[in-house]
Amino acid sequence: MLFKKIAIAAAVATTLAFVGCAKKTEEAAPAAASEAAASEVVAASDAAVVEAEAAASEATVAASEATVAASEATAAASEVAAQ
Repeated sequence: MLFKKIAIAAAVATTLAFVGCAKKTEEAAPAAASEAAASEVVAASDAAVVEAEAAASEATVAASEATVAASEATAAASEVAAQ
């Protein structure tokens, strides 16, 4: 009889342990998913910043080239007007 009570107590304790672990795992899964999503957002925003900086650099180069072309056109127009 004592052995039977010990076996039942062990079965109940094991069941409660499994249920408790399952609940902790279920709670941890959304937190891990949220952290992974946040990491993806940070990585995407970093990539967007890099792309924006590259685009801004290209726009600056294009504006500089346009300024040089406008200066050359102004100089050529001045030469034509002087003749």
